[in-house]
Amino acid sequence: MSFSIAGKTAIVTGAANGIGLAIGRQFAEQGANVMFADIDEAGLVGELGHHVEDSNIRYFVGDLREKLTIANLLSATIDAFDQVDVLVNGARQVVSSDPLDADDDSVIALLNQNVLPAMRLSQLVARRMIKQAKERPSQGSAGSIINLSSIAARRTHPDLMAYSVSSAALDQLTRSLAVALAPHRIRVNAVAIGSVMSASLKTTLKDNREYRQAIEDHTPLARIAAPSELADTAQFLASDASGFMTGQILTLDGGRTLLDPVRAPAH
Repeated sequence: MSFSIAGKTAIVTGAANGIGLAIGRQFAEQGANVMFADIDEAGLVGELGHHVEDSNIRYFVGDLREKLTIANLLSATIDAFDQVDVLVNGARQVVSSDPLDADDDSVIALLNQNVLPAMRLSQLVARRMIKQAKERPSQGSAGSIINLSSIAARRTHPDLMAYSVSSAALDQLTRSLAVALAPHRIRVNAVAIGSVMSASLKTTLKDNREYRQAIEDHTPLARIAAPSELADTAQFLASDASGFMTGQILTLDGGRTLLDPVRAPAH
């Protein structure tokens, strides 16, 4: 099987920085058409430039918590590239929460930010993938959906209750969609990350420098991974090399979940 994604079209959300940006860039470098989507227009323009019409990349600005924005994102992708083969749900937010504060709405906020947009966009994109498969029958995969999750779904810190709940919900969404879409030859998998330099972790480490050593000390490989290392995993899931894999939550954490009960509220 090939790890090639050349000629495929991918939507990558949360693509203005960090892991989403790294995935989008690698996909484009490997010959895929990529729609970079994010709410941060300045970030997208700063990373990609104003003029991308003559390349295999485009960008889309919008709040994916809005249903109309999701529909417009898919329409913009089809207008630019005529198809969509891969969806990477990388838009996510990490916030601290107080599990004893009845007025803390962080759980609701992160379900609305990290789970519902991924579900709605996956549903919409899956319908397009099914339509494409009917128009171009084959025995291979009709599409791949990749969710970015976290080890917080299984290992948590009290200050990260809301993030943990949303991560666990995203993992179960992955499994449920995998079963529902398997008859249509659409695969759905997730990558649970830990000890990876996401944009949120980078910001956290600026304010809490002591966390870096704590994370490295509790990661068997003794380092924090670069976003590009996750991009390699995403390419595997997007390619035919993972053609018989669906409903799986791959852990990319340098072995951290083997040892760390998560002492610091950072992943």
